[in-house]
Amino acid sequence: MPNLTVARRRNALALHRRFLEGAIAAGLPAKGLDQAFARKIEISPSMWSQIKSSRPIGDKLARQIERHCEVEAGWLDKEDRASEAPDAAEERFIAAAREAWRQANAKGKKELSGWLKQRARGPSEEPQA
Repeated sequence: MPNLTVARRRNALALHRRFLEGAIAAGLPAKGLDQAFARKIEISPSMWSQIKSSRPIGDKLARQIERHCEVEAGWLDKEDRASEAPDAAEERFIAAAREAWRQANAKGKKELSGWLKQRARGPSEEPQA
């Protein structure tokens, strides 16, 4: 079971990413957005910096962040939440995989599909030969 501290940090970063995407889409300059997010959740920029790297998020602060980001209470505590938006590396991988798929013949597509399915299962689930 994942650690609550890790889940809260991961989910707080997802809220931060959502804030950044909205601000940039609204035409705001990227500079100063971390400070703007800290103001939104009513903490100091230095505390936000610490949270991003290592500072645990306690119950009171978790509820405060949720309230200011307009998500339900307990949202930060959910450990099984999938990442809301793919990062740049994931987007590059998907683009490369799509290109490989489109260029492959039937045999190549079967091999690609098998390879990905094997990796998705993980090492503990690989069939024994």
